[in-house]
Amino acid sequence: MTDSIWFNFAVALGLGLLIGLERERSKGEGPTRRPAGIRTFAFFSLAGALAVHIGAVVLLATVTAVMATLVAMSYLFSHDDDPGLTTEAGLMIAPLLGGLAMSDPELAAGLGVAVAALFAAKARVHDFVKSTLTAAELNDGLILAIATLIVWPQLPDRNLGPFDALNPHMLWLLVILILLIGIAGHVATRLLGTRYGLPIAGFASGFISSTATIGSMAGCAADRPTNIGSAVAGAALSTVATFVQMALLLFVVNQQVLVALAPALAAGGLAATLYGLMFTMLALGSDMPRRTEPVRTFNIQAALILAATMAAMLVAAAILKDRYGEAGVVAGAALAGLVDTHSAAISVASLATAEKLSPGDAVLPILVAMSSNALAKGVMAVGAGSRGFALRIVPGLVLSMASAWGAALATTLR
Repeated sequence: MTDSIWFNFAVALGLGLLIGLERERSKGEGPTRRPAGIRTFAFFSLAGALAVHIGAVVLLATVTAVMATLVAMSYLFSHDDDPGLTTEAGLMIAPLLGGLAMSDPELAAGLGVAVAALFAAKARVHDFVKSTLTAAELNDGLILAIATLIVWPQLPDRNLGPFDALNPHMLWLLVILILLIGIAGHVATRLLGTRYGLPIAGFASGFISSTATIGSMAGCAADRPTNIGSAVAGAALSTVATFVQMALLLFVVNQQVLVALAPALAAGGLAATLYGLMFTMLALGSDMPRRTEPVRTFNIQAALILAATMAAMLVAAAILKDRYGEAGVVAGAALAGLVDTHSAAISVASLATAEKLSPGDAVLPILVAMSSNALAKGVMAVGAGSRGFALRIVPGLVLSMASAWGAALATTLR
């Protein structure tokens, strides 16, 4: 059936009718109505299909040029009533979709549905851009686009630097991943609103920096003691983000290391989740702070600092590995974990990727890094917060890491 020429024409006609159906509903009534509706789009799409069937690409280009002239003339007479070019742009796409349907009907169908969906989503898109999307979010979206589409493709995808320890392409991919995780946390906070206050903000911020989040929550609890329950919940849930982010990063860097570390990450993450949910349930009835949503979707400075830290730790780990063997990797991971547990883990996982370390041997230094990072979080909680805050958050840190070590030990002994 799909090999028949009639099928291709049917797809072309169907696409014109689909797009024209939406335009017919929105073109209005009376003398001020827009010129193109369901029949016009169907004719344009069929004309493109016929042009390809009769004279291939050359005739399609000619037909499209003639239609473009007609569309331009129509716009000259109607632009005072409707200054937009959306319908005219759709008319230009219709013959091209009809022509494409003659050679690749599946692709043409997908693109046609996308065009119709864009037409139908006009009101919601305009409302989102004008009323929902903030200037800061737009700027962050542009930063992400530049980082992903311009910077990342230009970076060499090979090992460089001292001991061939640095892969710029992989390092920047991790920066992009961190930015995307930050955006996901921000979107979740925007969608869920401020009802859950500091717990939601703490979990989302934990994807950027759990240590910084704990320091921020400690300060909030010290400034407003009535919010200590919500602040502890946010701080505890930020540690859940640490385990989730660790799994995501290891999935990108080395999936074999992720498999070896999965029991420890699952046990530690579950313990942190239960501990954070306990304080969240206790805090639901408390007063919510006025500002719980982050102003920016992500922290580009933090992502770049993390990338620089990763690079430094990769070089340091390679040096220690070269000079002291496995003991050097563990010591380097412990020192790196005080600054950032993810950079230490990525450094160790990268050694496994380069076959300088087995996936099983990577478990110990990563857990050591996570433990030293938990120690840094505890110090932050004690130094920046009140005694009550520290007494509530430190047991959660101990419990999560003890669970991770227990699961790792049980897996090793099996």
